[in-house]
Amino acid sequence: MQFLRLFTFCCLWIFASIFGVFAQVSDPVQADDRAAVRSVIEGQLSAFAADDADRAFSYASQNIQEMFVTARNFMAMVRTAYPVVYRPVGVSFQVPVRQGEVVWQEVQMRDSKGMYWVAIYNLQRQANGAWKINGCVLKRGADQPA
Repeated sequence: MQFLRLFTFCCLWIFASIFGVFAQVSDPVQADDRAAVRSVIEGQLSAFAADDADRAFSYASQNIQEMFVTARNFMAMVRTAYPVVYRPVGVSFQVPVRQGEVVWQEVQMRDSKGMYWVAIYNLQRQANGAWKINGCVLKRGADQPA
């Protein structure tokens, strides 16, 4: 039950953050940061595909790691709450937007049933300059039934 409350809180916080960010003016993302952000997301998707919980967890920010404590808890949450992220059939990266040290990256995904989704990733630059995933909100593609 505590996991469900934590998960719900995280989703609401991220959802509210996204609408606040997209309502403000954003800066262009430089080519090297675009490549780095994409590499982080692709790395995590590859880790999910290989069922490598430790590697998938390594792409998460410290905030996310503190919330889930273990790679196993994190992987269980993704399998349950984000099945299309856990096992996408296809992905297409959109143009990312930047707000300060945060980059928002939309990734269109298709699941095994042919449904389209949009995963909106929040990535934060770490003190060492690396990008880490600080959240992901999933919504159905615009052309999908509710």
